[in-house]
Amino acid sequence: MRGLYLITNDDPIEILLAKLEGAMANGGIAVLQYRRKKVAKDDQLYEIEYMKAMCAEYGVPFVINDDLEMAVKYGVGVHLGQDDGSIVEAVARLPQGVLIGRSCNNSLDLAEQAIAEGANYVAFGAIYATHTKPEAGNIGLETLKLAKEKLNVPLCAIGGLTVENSSEVIESGADYCAVISDILGLPMHAIPERLDEWSALFQATA
Repeated sequence: MRGLYLITNDDPIEILLAKLEGAMANGGIAVLQYRRKKVAKDDQLYEIEYMKAMCAEYGVPFVINDDLEMAVKYGVGVHLGQDDGSIVEAVARLPQGVLIGRSCNNSLDLAEQAIAEGANYVAFGAIYATHTKPEAGNIGLETLKLAKEKLNVPLCAIGGLTVENSSEVIESGADYCAVISDILGLPMHAIPERLDEWSALFQATA
């Protein structure tokens, strides 16, 4: 239950799927999250179906961001922000064993509440400044260290993470490092090497 937590971007779907296929074949992805804010709902159906099948083929847990109804429809995991639905409802409606996560910002209290309601991992961030969510701020690493001491589920760190700056993040307690651009922002040929660097980083801090 540790490793790279890859979140999709809004690239044209052909480019995104080609990069995902290459990344999955290389190995080193612990979780894939579907997050396509600029894609119409009708178009998301095909994309989710395709990615769900790809994840099944490579044995990678699949999670849909902020959309419990879609997660229920496809029987996959869900990641919910603070205002994106009930963890209790997600636990009741989703198959047993899928990932159910909650964004907890910089708050141990929110994380403890999410776990009490049934979340089986919690996310903290933004750890560093990020282009995706410039308003999210920078929580640093103290919350992660405290969470590692107190909580008994995997911790996901998110926000501006790269291979170069994440060694300390993993050492502070992150089981998952969530990234978008550090993988999907690269040209196709550079992705396998980057994934190998991430895998080596997790092994070095095991």
